[in-house]
Amino acid sequence: MSRPPQYSILYNWDGAPHGYSEVPQSMEAFLEKMYAPMEETQVGAHFWCIGEHAARWESEVLEPLGDVHGRRYESAQSYIHTENIRQMLERGEDPQEALITRGHQLGLHVYASIRMNDNHFNGAQVADLETMHHTELTRMRIEHPEWVLGDQTSEWFALSWNFAIPEIREHRYAHIKEICERYDWDGVELDWQRHAFHLPQDDGYRLRYVLTDLQRAVRRMTDESARKRGRPFYLAARVAGTLEMCRQIGYDIPTWVNEGLVDILIPAGGAATESSPDVAAFVKLCRDKEIAVYPGFDGGLPGAFVGPEDAQTKDQMRTRAIASRHHKAGATGIYVFNWHANRDSRRTLLSQIGLPDTLRGTDKIYAATHRFLQKEGEWRGAYRNDRIWGEVPVALKRTLTGEGPTITLDVADDLSADTPKKVELRVRLDQWVQGDVVRISWDGVVLEAPEVRYCAINNPHRISDVSGAAWLCFEMDAAKVEVGQHEVKVALEVRHPRVACDVVLTDVELVVVFS
Repeated sequence: MSRPPQYSILYNWDGAPHGYSEVPQSMEAFLEKMYAPMEETQVGAHFWCIGEHAARWESEVLEPLGDVHGRRYESAQSYIHTENIRQMLERGEDPQEALITRGHQLGLHVYASIRMNDNHFNGAQVADLETMHHTELTRMRIEHPEWVLGDQTSEWFALSWNFAIPEIREHRYAHIKEICERYDWDGVELDWQRHAFHLPQDDGYRLRYVLTDLQRAVRRMTDESARKRGRPFYLAARVAGTLEMCRQIGYDIPTWVNEGLVDILIPAGGAATESSPDVAAFVKLCRDKEIAVYPGFDGGLPGAFVGPEDAQTKDQMRTRAIASRHHKAGATGIYVFNWHANRDSRRTLLSQIGLPDTLRGTDKIYAATHRFLQKEGEWRGAYRNDRIWGEVPVALKRTLTGEGPTITLDVADDLSADTPKKVELRVRLDQWVQGDVVRISWDGVVLEAPEVRYCAINNPHRISDVSGAAWLCFEMDAAKVEVGQHEVKVALEVRHPRVACDVVLTDVELVVVFS
């Protein structure tokens, strides 16, 4: 198989455009809303989510979407989304066929994106199967509760399929084979990360061969399809952001690479953006193979927003910095997931992040990775597979040697070639007060006399002059901020004697401003 074409950006649409118009949605309205974000941007390929568990086409292997409850829906949005699909089919229209045609007219390649184990069942348990009302529920799951993971995984994902069961792999293979052979796709994506709970907890590494079994079977099928039609049928896989986490989940990436079981690897988070994927390791592994590497963004970063910029500005600055690091590490391009957008809302980033040249001279924030874990409430447990190298938040403790946590910031901008207006290092400390002595150093050089800027997160009326959190800010000499990795050490020397709780390092950011 030849290497896939160079796509600057891969854009994954999750199927949401079906729900963006009143019932009945016209085909033209559907296509317009789908392709509006991508037209005249750096997007080179459209990855279309063809559904989760039921069919959105006339299928011989899956039941139709909405049939399990006789087309009676649990919410207005489920009704709108599903009935727009069902009524298109009743009019003799095929949305998959139409979107492939439109994408090709726009010069895009179009891939079927298949979520291998999507679980949007809101934390439902096995005992709920007989009575729950959910449009994506199918009879197969109701009739075979023994085929789901149940109490062998995180509670929220109890109804996820157990891929150790042969019948599950056979069922998923039949689903993939039918959608691939039915339409003129340019390729198919196996989205293993939506959601990455496939095997009994702690058995992923030992049972990795069963996921490879399915990946290998699909590879053989796509190779046969390519042979029959006389042109490539590319196979992409979205996997975890580090080889370490891939092994734990059950993705045997070295075997996939060595056997040629994939053409495009997408290291990404399973829940929100993985801000520190080990792109260089994936690139090195694939270097001698015809395999492209597209590290992925999700809809945003997890955790509380702490400013000080407005949320949209900070998201754009951090996204540019992360994308710049990916390119520096050798990424083929960038993959975006859950970037729901109209024609304009994501256009700036979709016109910048796909190429290093269009990221030059743009404002960025290089930031420490947050280790975010949701232990209670909705999506509890969902984040445990992501950002395992998160450096913050971390409590500052006095140490015997006077050391503290070390944060690595990997800078991709050549500030000698593009001179910024401002470069600032800022460190955010929660529960910090005047009288605390915290030593902050940059590449071994202690930084003196920070400007203290109190946070206003809990001060909406701007009455108080202080708050329980503060940024300690240092103006940096751009000439001393070279391309590459820099170490920021933060050490607690003296804690105010009248404050009993820990001071917590929550954020370390290098702000680079050109505009």
